[in-house]
Amino acid sequence: MTARLFRSVSGALAALLVFSAPAAAAPPLPDYETAEAGNPFVDGWYADPDVAIYDGTYWVFPTTSRRYAEQTHLDAFSSKDLVHWTKHPNVLTTENVSWAEKAVWAPAPIERDGKYFLYFAANDIQSDNELGGIGVAVADRPEGPYRDALGHPLIGKFHHGAQPIDQDVFIDDDGQAYMYYGGWGHANVVKLNRDMTSLGTFEDGTTYREITPTPEYVEGSQLFKRGGKYYLMWSEGGWTGPDYSVSYAMADSPTGPFTKLDKVLAQDSAVARGSGHNSVINVPGTDVWYIVYHRRPLSETDGNHRQLAYDRMNFRPDGTIERITMKVQDNFADGNTFGWKTYDGRWTARAGQLMAAPSWGGKALQDTNFADFVQDTDVRLTSNRGDAGVVFRATGAAVGTDSYTGYYAGISASGRIVLGRASNSWTELASAPLADAVGKEHHLRVLAKGPVIEVYVDDLSTPKLRVTDGTHPSGANGVRVFGASAAFDDFEVRKG
Repeated sequence: MTARLFRSVSGALAALLVFSAPAAAAPPLPDYETAEAGNPFVDGWYADPDVAIYDGTYWVFPTTSRRYAEQTHLDAFSSKDLVHWTKHPNVLTTENVSWAEKAVWAPAPIERDGKYFLYFAANDIQSDNELGGIGVAVADRPEGPYRDALGHPLIGKFHHGAQPIDQDVFIDDDGQAYMYYGGWGHANVVKLNRDMTSLGTFEDGTTYREITPTPEYVEGSQLFKRGGKYYLMWSEGGWTGPDYSVSYAMADSPTGPFTKLDKVLAQDSAVARGSGHNSVINVPGTDVWYIVYHRRPLSETDGNHRQLAYDRMNFRPDGTIERITMKVQDNFADGNTFGWKTYDGRWTARAGQLMAAPSWGGKALQDTNFADFVQDTDVRLTSNRGDAGVVFRATGAAVGTDSYTGYYAGISASGRIVLGRASNSWTELASAPLADAVGKEHHLRVLAKGPVIEVYVDDLSTPKLRVTDGTHPSGANGVRVFGASAAFDDFEVRKG
């Protein structure tokens, strides 16, 4: 602003213009296609996530995925942007629940009247003769510590055949609270009184109403409301098996009737297995929705080795849910490498990139198994020797130069694009010249369909290299350095 303009404004207003700081910009709404900084979005073995939004902060409360006897506490995670997550350990422990000994499962958080409630299942009871079921704990802060509100289970018996586990709590627009729960193939709904620690009754005088939506129902009820419709989601299949999945129904009432419409989330043999027991996030003030769930990495055989993930959930014009695609992306904005396995070298995520120190055999791989795919990665060589690029259809990865079977496409400091095949040795398949190989970020794309492999660099309309080689049909995707240091960014793999 010029001095002449200042003199044309009153002294008080000029002072205001000079000394008043501009209003802080509101943080951008998290409008993503998936966890763009990578799934899993937190570290560790966790399952059965449920979510809450408290004062603009997203909270995730999962089961600690261990053996039943070791499931004696619950952790929570919070985030302002769904990218950077803070762990809050031991928000609830069995030390604060006199009747709970093990199998503390599926926490369900909700706030009411300034109190934070956390519903949980404990002890995995198999009959009405055992102590356990669904309890409720309360705290003054979202992160706890939570303490048992009753001194006994809120629901400690089987009703309509439903094991008292896997609860979800929902407060409708009229203020009425409901809890949806049940395992062993049966789902119930109950009303919660205003105190959130006692059960109400329905108009017919009953307390427990069965709402099992389909014979395939197993567990993990989740209820949300959108556009005046009530959506019930649940898990089907065995929790340790690859058939674990999520289906849903819609209704005009919070108590149904609910009839299955579709299976919307299931295993993807290229990405993960055992995908289920979900919750949903609706970004406040928007129609942006995410499904938050657990899944098992492809190479893991331990039933408890489950991780937390989220992906975008989209709706059709009639309100039905499109089938959900588990996407593979990582822009490293969260500053970690969760979900990556590294072999040789030093790998760190910083400044929104994956940085690799010089190594002759350095590899960082996702636990994927794609056959036909498109892989995109930004690659920048930061040394004047060696090469760096992407690995695909890789199996048998180990420490050591060329210690894997699969393919590699990279950029060489000598000014070449190179494509080759590895099998604990190296066979070059094709190469082409490239200007500005060192120091400049290049966008590297690999398109593989059957035996045909195409490599694009920067120009995505015309491949720089194209070969036909069907030696390795499928495997993991990742990045690699060979005697070079490099930076990688915006990693993505999708089916071709």
